[in-house]
Amino acid sequence: MSEEILPRFDDIGSYPLPKGMKRDCLPQGDEYLEVVRNALIQKIEAGVESPTYPQFRDMISMFMDPIEDPESSESPYVIKKEAAKIVELEVLDAVGKEMMKEGKRLEARVCVTGPVELYISAFGATNYLDILCNLAQSVAKFLDCAMDYPNFDVTVESIDEPSLGISPNVIFEEDEIIKALDIATEPCKEIDCEVHLHSPLMADLCSKVPGINVIGVESASNPDYLKLIDKAVLEEHDTYIRAGIARTDIDGMVARLNDHLGENLWTDPQRLEQEVLKMESQDLMVRRLEKAHQIFGDRVKYAGPDCGLGSWPRQEMASKYLASCAKAINYFRTKR
Repeated sequence: MSEEILPRFDDIGSYPLPKGMKRDCLPQGDEYLEVVRNALIQKIEAGVESPTYPQFRDMISMFMDPIEDPESSESPYVIKKEAAKIVELEVLDAVGKEMMKEGKRLEARVCVTGPVELYISAFGATNYLDILCNLAQSVAKFLDCAMDYPNFDVTVESIDEPSLGISPNVIFEEDEIIKALDIATEPCKEIDCEVHLHSPLMADLCSKVPGINVIGVESASNPDYLKLIDKAVLEEHDTYIRAGIARTDIDGMVARLNDHLGENLWTDPQRLEQEVLKMESQDLMVRRLEKAHQIFGDRVKYAGPDCGLGSWPRQEMASKYLASCAKAINYFRTKR
């Protein structure tokens, strides 16, 4: 009898900046890397088992800027491999080296913005398949380079495609999208590769991509999304899901609380934190994970917050939220 697969705790990536720092005016060089390091340590200490590098930079420009740089490209929209570096991974490597001295090995999740998302950011509702495939080659090079670091292991790589199934600007045919995603995920054949979606409507399509074996589902804020994914399709293509068990849409959460309490929690950060953590309790997270497991069984391979926490007001609040997720997942596992 095969061993039961229990969900591993990972996070999507984005994280609040330190107080007073703005995303449109990030520090540079070593100062920026120190900000990334501090946030990564917070994720690890909160119990995230496969933390994603803290994504403070814009998810489009951090990849498109080097891809479009003539000095970094070998052909239009195809980046040179030596230029396909994610600077934040230097921090993971340094932290991983420190952890090795303590007999620990850092395992991480690496995310790269997907080719469709990059394409529509530059070309909108057009369908130049050659350019889409060129961008997919660049995505593949970023994913490939991420596995070159010696001091941490990449347990899962993810391509972020939030517009698939949502944006009317995506006008490619299904077979064209599958082709592009297959090119992009070529380096992931030996490890888990996730596609992070904001809609489940493309889950079946993504399951058909040979290089993708995990479908990310935002099932905490949208529990009905679980009903739109066919377990039989997952089994047919040997694909798993990443279940969202904690909401991250902080504006919507606080709006609901404000309406319920008849006050403006944004003016009281401590009370806001207290009410949000009470609203999104550990018990609720456990129930969501149990629901996903009831539907998909061992097909639930990863779990964590729906999306990133970059829009949350304070790092301390985000860290406590991740710690609550960790406790919920650990509790679920002890019950199996």
